[in-house]
Amino acid sequence: MKAAQEHPGQLPPGAVVGRHLRTSTPRSRHGEWRALATRTDPMEILRAQEHTRVAELIPIRHERMSASAFAFFRGAAAIMATDLLNSPSTGLKVQLCGDAHIANFGAFASPERRLVFDLNDFDETLAGPWEWDVKRFVTSVEVAARDRGFSPEERRTAVLEAASAYRQAMTSFADMTPLQIWSASYDVASLLPEIQRELGDAALKETERVIEHAEGKDSARAARKLTHIVDGRVRILNDPPLIVPLDQLLPDVEAHQLEDGIREALANYRLTLSPDRQILFDRYEFEDIARKVVGVGSVGTLSWIVLFLGKEHGDPLVLQLKQAEKSVLEPVLEPSPYENHGERVVEGQRLIQATSDVLLGWLRTKGLDGVERDFYVRQLWDWKTSSDLASFAAPGLTTHGRLCAWTLARAHARTGNPVAIASYMGSGRSFDKALAAFAEAYADQNEKDFDAFTAATVRSGEQPTDHRPSSP
Repeated sequence: MKAAQEHPGQLPPGAVVGRHLRTSTPRSRHGEWRALATRTDPMEILRAQEHTRVAELIPIRHERMSASAFAFFRGAAAIMATDLLNSPSTGLKVQLCGDAHIANFGAFASPERRLVFDLNDFDETLAGPWEWDVKRFVTSVEVAARDRGFSPEERRTAVLEAASAYRQAMTSFADMTPLQIWSASYDVASLLPEIQRELGDAALKETERVIEHAEGKDSARAARKLTHIVDGRVRILNDPPLIVPLDQLLPDVEAHQLEDGIREALANYRLTLSPDRQILFDRYEFEDIARKVVGVGSVGTLSWIVLFLGKEHGDPLVLQLKQAEKSVLEPVLEPSPYENHGERVVEGQRLIQATSDVLLGWLRTKGLDGVERDFYVRQLWDWKTSSDLASFAAPGLTTHGRLCAWTLARAHARTGNPVAIASYMGSGRSFDKALAAFAEAYADQNEKDFDAFTAATVRSGEQPTDHRPSSP
């Protein structure tokens, strides 16, 4: 590190802490994983999550998680959080993503209309040990590589490169000032030369195609895809069970009551925006609302899409209201300091991301069952895109993993002590190898849990419903 080089024999305080922690928590210990005899039944953890979810959507969640061991891993953040409770930790904390698997990174528009690459899922964000995000991330690389049928050598290369990229990025952030770290980001356009150099012209052309597609993915396109005209009005299409307009979900009186409650909650959401963005939001009027199934592990929680139209030009704005429950990390770490879990998600996202959705906010509203639920609010589409992991060859997954690793390190450096974390990991590959050993062992555990899950699903004879949904 520069500070140590400029003043020989004098290490920054964080570097002293980091090196000392190697004694109390040897880096090799991070490679350890074995299921304890007292391990909580993973199926019980998943069933506990489903107690508060929309019952008719649970089979869809099971179907999506049954698609592959990687799909199961995506929905099993609560299982891994419970397992990580007994893993070694330095005690250094950061704002965790909480579900930092490789499919939770992607590109979206910055307020300046640049396509940037960053973490894009924060449902589980909470302060906690930095190692937890890193272990979930490297394991996801291993699981994704297995899902693609890569050889053991290819898988190990991808995981080691991801671990090394995180370590090297944290070392670089340790030499930056807080302001420099805060402004660090990846503009997708800046990645094109690296993609061409490492993966060739075909990969470059595909990336350029993805960028072009992403830049057309906005509220106008969402409206074209998700709405139609009914009696001269723009209405959201009915596509049950995945998209169901409120007037198809409930009888007229109950639908009006719930819509009134959501309208009132949106007025409160407006107050979570900065004054300039309140002015932007005020340019639009509420037009329609529908329930929309999203994600893998989050299926069964409530998610609404709300259509607004511009007061002057009738241009569409589509917002997503996504239910925010207690983080899967809260049962094993300290509870969130926020009373509203939507606020927990938003504030965590703002800490972790270099730049965020201009209409990011939160609200709380009561359903017809009398239960209050927390939501965070964002644009449904705003140049949002993610990599198609299923199309990656081994070199592509390795390159993508390095990019994600840099992004995760930047997220941790914003709220943690990059000097201490970098000093703890060191300049050698001891920590990388330990992470690779953990990733392989935990991927084996994930496969066992996946087999148990699919067997239970088959025994239950579940089939996703496609009939008229019941009340939310």
